[in-house]
Amino acid sequence: MRSMSPSDETPGAALENPFDWPAFGLEDDIRPALARARAEGEASALATLFAVEGGAPRSVGAQMLITPSRMAGFLSGGCIEADVALNAAELIKVGGRRFLVYGSGGPADIRLPCGSRIDILLERLGPHDAAAEDLLALSAARRPALWISDGLERRCVDAEAQATSGPWLEAPEAARSGPACGRRETPFALFRRCPPPLRLILVGGDPVALAVLRMAREMGVTAALVRPKGPADPPFPGVDYFRGDLDAAFAVLKPDPWTAVAVLTHDLDQEHEALSVALKSAAGYVGALGSRRRAPERNRRLEAAGFDARTIALVRAPIGLAIGGKTPWEIAVSILAEVVAAVERPA
Repeated sequence: MRSMSPSDETPGAALENPFDWPAFGLEDDIRPALARARAEGEASALATLFAVEGGAPRSVGAQMLITPSRMAGFLSGGCIEADVALNAAELIKVGGRRFLVYGSGGPADIRLPCGSRIDILLERLGPHDAAAEDLLALSAARRPALWISDGLERRCVDAEAQATSGPWLEAPEAARSGPACGRRETPFALFRRCPPPLRLILVGGDPVALAVLRMAREMGVTAALVRPKGPADPPFPGVDYFRGDLDAAFAVLKPDPWTAVAVLTHDLDQEHEALSVALKSAAGYVGALGSRRRAPERNRRLEAAGFDARTIALVRAPIGLAIGGKTPWEIAVSILAEVVAAVERPA
């Protein structure tokens, strides 16, 4: 069984025993793995952590996808993944569902060092599962999805659509506005919100922008680079690169609430133009490089352009968490940390 990871150079990517170095856990969002399984005609098993008693490395809603040839995601600190994979392999063959318990009430030979109990729903997804198809379609359209399942029957709907109805389940309103993952006890049903994947739009071309771009790619985050009148070729192969004007680039990219815009240019005119376009969009995060000394001038220009104080206050500046870093990589860490904290992501 192969492990999955954003990079082929990740330790464990070609190991015969992927549990030696569990690189499969680096791909935390299981949707790309699910898309590959469907494209290859493989059935899969979806494991969802739906209850935790005590402390645990992962939160409720964490998922793992297992196919006959690959894995993605992780559910604990390496204590249970091999056993989950064994159960998944059997489930893929025989069908049905399984409720797995680890810790108190679970297998005696599997110990959780954290002393907790975790409950997992394991469900089989056929290669043409309709709910899985809907999940991937909503993700491609960058729409928030609501996954509803009892382990045997499931559906996936737009999380912002009207209440879901059916002969076996009514999705409660709490599933749309409450925790990212919840459940109904009797009859059992699991509800999990799946927002679109985090996306970055970077404006600029200095070493900080390149560091953020490289680090985002390693994280598996889609990132687009915008540099008006920039060089003809992108800095790295395969980069989504725009060198035309900002309005045209943003019209193509269409920022949404799950998109972060990082303005990383030292050109004040270009910064103003980029912020003006970003603040008119639906982007969930807007940040700008630069010291606090630049803030009054930046704010005056935005006010003169017609933005009110509440909108101007949305700009995170100086961009990133205050970790005291000065190198491009340190600043990139601070920016991505702030983005992760600010933008809703899968559980």
